Amino acid sequence: MSLFGGVDGGGTRTRAVIVDAQGREVARGEAPGAVVTAAHPDAAAEAVAGAIGDAMEAAALELITRDASLDSIGLPLESLWAGLAGAGSPEASRAVTEALSTCRLAHRLTVGTDVRAAYEDAFPERDGVLLIAGTGSIAWGADPAGQPIQVGGWGRLLDDEGSGYWIGLRGLQRVMTEHDGRLAPSALEPQLVQACEVSGPGDLVAWVATAAKRDVAALAPVVISAADAGDCAAEGILEDAVRALTGLVRGVGMRPSEGDHETRVVLWGGLIADQGPLAARVAGSLEEAGFLVVNRVVDPPMGAARLALRG
Repeated sequence: MSLFGGVDGGGTRTRAVIVDAQGREVARGEAPGAVVTAAHPDAAAEAVAGAIGDAMEAAALELITRDASLDSIGLPLESLWAGLAGAGSPEASRAVTEALSTCRLAHRLTVGTDVRAAYEDAFPERDGVLLIAGTGSIAWGADPAGQPIQVGGWGRLLDDEGSGYWIGLRGLQRVMTEHDGRLAPSALEPQLVQACEVSGPGDLVAWVATAAKRDVAALAPVVISAADAGDCAAEGILEDAVRALTGLVRGVGMRPSEGDHETRVVLWGGLIADQGPLAARVAGSLEEAGFLVVNRVVDPPMGAARLALRG
């Protein structure tokens, strides 16, 4: 029996799905997360192998239960497509591919990004735009030939506009401009000082210098809460974030809805998916710009499995 695997891996967890040759789901598995780096690819390879191993144990039980004539199900898979955070550069992708090759998980192995896997599930026909906003931000689409188009997602130093990290950082920047008298005080200073567990704004300089990206992104709910309570400074940051995220979708190059043509957009990520704190704001901005926002749950491991099926 030919089986195919799809993996979605990030810093928090690694998820795998096994499908049969008709694309029907057989089983799922999960392992701890790991972000790909060219210098240290083994952690990501181990996470993928762990998730696939967990899924294959469940798959064996499921398939043998269905068909008593099957006495065993095992690796290697026919094909495996692993969508991993951090695998966007050729160097990182090549490094983790080499590390995974030694695990002998599949006859054919492809390593790509977690965003590419998510897009495949959101738009199997490559006919829309996937906007992701969580800790970071990115928009993903496809050109008329089906080739991927990436807008944003260039990391915290160069980009990630409108993301949780960006909102948190803008909040901290606002506090410092208030602290030295350039802007009038807002509710952000006491709230962010408390959230960072420092004694005053002056201590934020040392705090942010050593903070991880996720630590700064964790401040976004503080800014959002202040805006919901009516703070004008926080509201201005969120308005800028919504404009930035709308701009990412525009940047993919697809025209807004015109006549019978509708450019569909799926929102994904902790800030904007489903009941995310900026979901309504971003959806409203995109609809005002002429895009059609489609509500659906994205299943990146299944998107990766579809890519594996295509070889």
